[in-house]
Amino acid sequence: MKKEILSVYYLRVFAMLSVVLIHTTAQYRHLFAVNSFQHQFYHFFNNIVRVEAGIFIMLVGIVFFYAYRNKPFTPKELYLYGKKRFIFILVPYIVWSLIYEIEQLFLGTRIFNIGDIWERILTGGSKYQLHFIYLVVQFYLLLPFVIMIVKKSNLLKKYLWVIGIILEFFFFMMRVNYGWDNVRFVNSLGAFLLGGWIGLHYDEIKANLKNNKLWILTALFLFTSIPVVLIRYQNMFNERIEIPESFYKLLSIGFIVGGSFFFFYLFEKLSAIFNETTTKRVKNVASYSFGFYLLHPLVLYQVMNFLPTRGTGLSFHIMVPLQYIITIFFCYLIIWFVHSYVPFANFLFGKLPNKQKPFWKVKHKEGISESA
Repeated sequence: MKKEILSVYYLRVFAMLSVVLIHTTAQYRHLFAVNSFQHQFYHFFNNIVRVEAGIFIMLVGIVFFYAYRNKPFTPKELYLYGKKRFIFILVPYIVWSLIYEIEQLFLGTRIFNIGDIWERILTGGSKYQLHFIYLVVQFYLLLPFVIMIVKKSNLLKKYLWVIGIILEFFFFMMRVNYGWDNVRFVNSLGAFLLGGWIGLHYDEIKANLKNNKLWILTALFLFTSIPVVLIRYQNMFNERIEIPESFYKLLSIGFIVGGSFFFFYLFEKLSAIFNETTTKRVKNVASYSFGFYLLHPLVLYQVMNFLPTRGTGLSFHIMVPLQYIITIFFCYLIIWFVHSYVPFANFLFGKLPNKQKPFWKVKHKEGISESA
């Protein structure tokens, strides 16, 4: 029986917390003067954690390539795969798209139009975070076929992460030079196929974890992420920097793909250090990561209404962390309550484990399952 990849749970929690952090700190754009220290600081903080986008896509590749590396995709298996993706991904996506459409109608920011609503649901436009679920759905549709192709070639298996980077860069250049209207998933092929490579070679990677490799990956992450964030700031708020688009794309790939692998490596090291109780609690929270992604804009909006950043007499530096912590806390409680007491919670928050205790009550003696 395959042992689960414990770092996956730490990565899910880290990426989940980063998403909420990005949307909470986005207020910096209209709270501080451009080029002020505060404006630059919060831009840097807000943007450097955007590596979470690559982490989420990488996780899709890790989990499914690892699960199916020695398992054939028979017609029955394809049916079960499709059924689970429909119930646990597509149904919650549609439900929350409709919830956010209703929210916007209630707030008066949209006019009721069936055609527009249908188009937004089909393109992930009902709420600012749902475009990413739309992207993930594309990967889920492709995944069985990609796995079947890759498993037939040792060369593909060995260099899958390199192929992912090359393909992503190729499609980018075709769009820039020839106007190709690329499907959205090709912009994340590097992170996705990196995850596939990790899933295929996980045992070998785990057996060769080295501290010196971690330092190299740290340097790579900083070397690519810092220039990307600084260039992004200049291009967003000042005169655009004239650099080749191909060079900036390569830096961005290094930031997202290299950064994703850095955090995978880091949490592989940490998951071996933390005790079983900590890992079990992290796994408990990680089981709600998809729910957090779907729910948090609704909770954050209400928190910011009750605790506005301005007019309270408290500084931005106090209010934003407070909003962030309260949003995280209430998201967890809402998902846990629905999970515990509402039938068919999977239709709202995706695949959930058996009913579980709040994470702070979890003990190590309850054990950890043996699944990816």
